[in-house]
Amino acid sequence: MRIALAADHAGYELKAGIARYLAEKAVAFTDLGCGPNESVDYVDFAAKGAAEVLAGACDRAILVCGTGMGMAVVANKFKGIRATPCWNAYTAEMSRRHNDSNCLTLGGRTTPLAAAVGIVQIWLDTPFEGGRHARRVDKIKELENRNFKP
Repeated sequence: MRIALAADHAGYELKAGIARYLAEKAVAFTDLGCGPNESVDYVDFAAKGAAEVLAGACDRAILVCGTGMGMAVVANKFKGIRATPCWNAYTAEMSRRHNDSNCLTLGGRTTPLAAAVGIVQIWLDTPFEGGRHARRVDKIKELENRNFKP
């Protein structure tokens, strides 16, 4: 498994900690930025992470901004991305088991590193259950393909 890892300036420190953790666990990842002391727009880095997953260069993405919310909003604009902001072990597990999340978003200003590492580990290790949840994910995919008209 290869992870796309990206953050804005508010998520930089947490992203750096997650990168260290992934390296220690020998999980392959691509660091898409941002770097230290940069002021950037989360939109650009969420787009980079989503694009890596959709291109098949990475299997999943972990995106970090101040709250994780902005990254999730942007990443979910990309057809095929199921970005889930997670704040504890339970939300991380359910995002994988029930939603087949392929993009985890975290808050650099709201999630301590120790908690984030636990969330990341659960999110990486938890399989998608399939079954009735596959039917629901398929419905999400159908919605992505609809042309909504006012």
